[in-house]
Amino acid sequence: MLGLAAVLFFSVTGITLNHPDWFVGEMERRIEDEGRIPTELLRSDAPGAVDGVSKLEVVELLRRDHGVGGALVEFDIDDYECMVAFKGPGYSADAFIEREDGRYTLSQNLQGFIGVINDLHKGRDAGPVWSVVIDVSAVVLTLISLSGLILIFYLKLRRGPGLAVAIAGTALVSLLYWFGSP
Repeated sequence: MLGLAAVLFFSVTGITLNHPDWFVGEMERRIEDEGRIPTELLRSDAPGAVDGVSKLEVVELLRRDHGVGGALVEFDIDDYECMVAFKGPGYSADAFIEREDGRYTLSQNLQGFIGVINDLHKGRDAGPVWSVVIDVSAVVLTLISLSGLILIFYLKLRRGPGLAVAIAGTALVSLLYWFGSP
């Protein structure tokens, strides 16, 4: 029972990943915004500033003014522009900031519920805690599979048919992979 939720989650998301065209109700949504960041944040000698940019204040301003979510994954600085990128399950945001006058464009992509669960299935941009959830789920599902396989050896009446079905299933999946994959 411990692995039931994991089996259900990874089964459903396996279908949503394999057949994205079946789930057209929640298509990707794109939000475009513009704004201005105070230039003193982009040309600063304040403590914590990197290459003259107060990164923390810039990130917090984008989060506060536009509801930017996800984890900060990139903050590139050159002489003329800053590029800030955020990612999360089913979400990404990119801001391009002109250092001279503080003007920026922000593009947010929201992929909806299906995009979120698909990214969680793959562990994409989900963070270290979710990585542990995937690992624990894999271990639990492996133990469930192994316990079923071991259990068949102790059930005298079902041992032969059970092993035959297990071997046939393994052979079928192997053949489908061998002849059905490019």
